[in-house]
Amino acid sequence: MQGQEPNTQFETRKVIKNTLQVTIARIKYMHFACGIDYDPRVAFHDTIKHSIGSACVGSALCTSTESHSGSARATSLMSGDTDEFMFSCADCYSGVASRLVTYGNRWGFVHAGVYNKRFVQASMDTWEMFRRVGLEPVIDSDLTSSFCFLCGVAGGAICTLVGGSWTLAVHKGYATEVSIYAFLIGYFMCRFAMAWPQACVSAYHVVYAENPQNLRFDSTIPVRIQELQRYQA
Repeated sequence: MQGQEPNTQFETRKVIKNTLQVTIARIKYMHFACGIDYDPRVAFHDTIKHSIGSACVGSALCTSTESHSGSARATSLMSGDTDEFMFSCADCYSGVASRLVTYGNRWGFVHAGVYNKRFVQASMDTWEMFRRVGLEPVIDSDLTSSFCFLCGVAGGAICTLVGGSWTLAVHKGYATEVSIYAFLIGYFMCRFAMAWPQACVSAYHVVYAENPQNLRFDSTIPVRIQELQRYQA
């Protein structure tokens, strides 16, 4: 039971982060789509009332699908096209990973928050919209998640440096324990804070996919799609 406690705490923190992401995505969706300033307190209340289950399910599914997608991309890059057997295996694995992303992706939190959908259905509907408007290349090249992760690591490292230095000066015997806990606290606090920009980017993409002709959008996404198409050609 003691071995399961850290994992349980980690899952709890992911649920808290994703609950914040659903709340913020609801607020930013209303702003991008309708120009309405949604009350954060009302949005949070609605998330707890209607979408907490989706936040929990998404916390479990997104971790799995993102890890599979990352490993599939790494396998494809390593295999290349020199070995036919390796190439076919990598292609098959990439297909499975792409299919899994359809059922669980972080952009699904937007529809889960706005329309109170179940997370799997929200993910499927969102991904289908991305495919319909040709937004998949932009989504695949999005670095928001990596940026948020690096910010969390940087925050944890700063907390470790400060906490570890102070402990070395006062209580050397506890330096290791304090450094580890300081890193975890700093990492998760930064990840909670970065839920805001991550939710804003997700809401921006989803609102664009729903209505690319929305006058609130400039030419940033269409230009990016054209650039990616030229690179792939």
